[in-house]
Amino acid sequence: MKIMVTGGAGYIGGTVAGLLLERGHQVVVVDNLCHAQRAMVPAGVTFVEADVADRATIEGLFRAATNENASFDGVLHFAALIEAGESMQKPEIYFRNNTASTLALLEAMHACGPKRLVFSSTAAVYGEPEVAPIPETAKLAPTNAYGESKLLTEYILPWFHRVHGLRSASLRYFNVAGAPEVGGKGSGVIVRGEAHEPESHLIPLILDVALGRRKSIKIFGDDYPTPDGTCIRDYIHVSDLADAHLLALEALESPRAAEHRLIYNLGNGSGFTVRQVIDSVRRVTGHSIPVEECPRRDGDPAVLIAASEKAIAELGWKPQYTQIDDIIRTAWVWHQQRHAS
Repeated sequence: MKIMVTGGAGYIGGTVAGLLLERGHQVVVVDNLCHAQRAMVPAGVTFVEADVADRATIEGLFRAATNENASFDGVLHFAALIEAGESMQKPEIYFRNNTASTLALLEAMHACGPKRLVFSSTAAVYGEPEVAPIPETAKLAPTNAYGESKLLTEYILPWFHRVHGLRSASLRYFNVAGAPEVGGKGSGVIVRGEAHEPESHLIPLILDVALGRRKSIKIFGDDYPTPDGTCIRDYIHVSDLADAHLLALEALESPRAAEHRLIYNLGNGSGFTVRQVIDSVRRVTGHSIPVEECPRRDGDPAVLIAASEKAIAELGWKPQYTQIDDIIRTAWVWHQQRHAS
């Protein structure tokens, strides 16, 4: 297949682009590099520096491919701003970059592009959940503008399906971590990993402490209704997430996708507190990790754990990295390589 990967210079998009390439697909990455690095785009992938909000450019790519008898078969859409905390300070840029930009992409797809889209959504659409693990049928009530910007797109997609025949799958996941191992789990061969500019994700920040690049790790809130007072999150390895995106793309050919939009949670089904993640890094790295207690951040739910049975049953998805130490082990290898060079 020929696939467009938006945001493919980022951590998740770059991993998925690499997996597509390994499996023999033709990949075109579109990224504006606002929070990504050109070096994260896998070798052998066609790269276009552009914003998905630039409808003329995206349509131009679709039309050129069609004219060359090499039309795109689908779009995997990762391009978005992802910082929940920032979204509570600057909600306007999240609605512009996440919701409005996706609408421009959908308009371009309707005008002259493929009719299959896998949308990178988030468990943040659920907000403060009433039950855990969270099923796909749970109430949608985001507690931050980031989650709301993704949810607004999810509201748009059924109408494009109903009116324009666009088939889509929304994959809701929360904390993605780890680094892909070339050749599969246990190979230890790692060529890319998690790197954001600026970095705000918990595991890379803790690993920076282990590397001596930071003095301590901040814990935002220690009075949540959890076993140790810190937030609980469900961590999923980036390679498992990449597998799910390819399976979802294939599922868009199914009769089910012809009738309904596909929605799947992706996670391990078990959560870890912030302190448990810190303890895991201590075990994996052998380093002491000093902590700094800080007040809660606005919009942080106490517990987010995704129920993933539906994806396992309908997509045939089989996560390989289910232990937090295994996830952190791969991330640690990547971070040591990255900062040694």
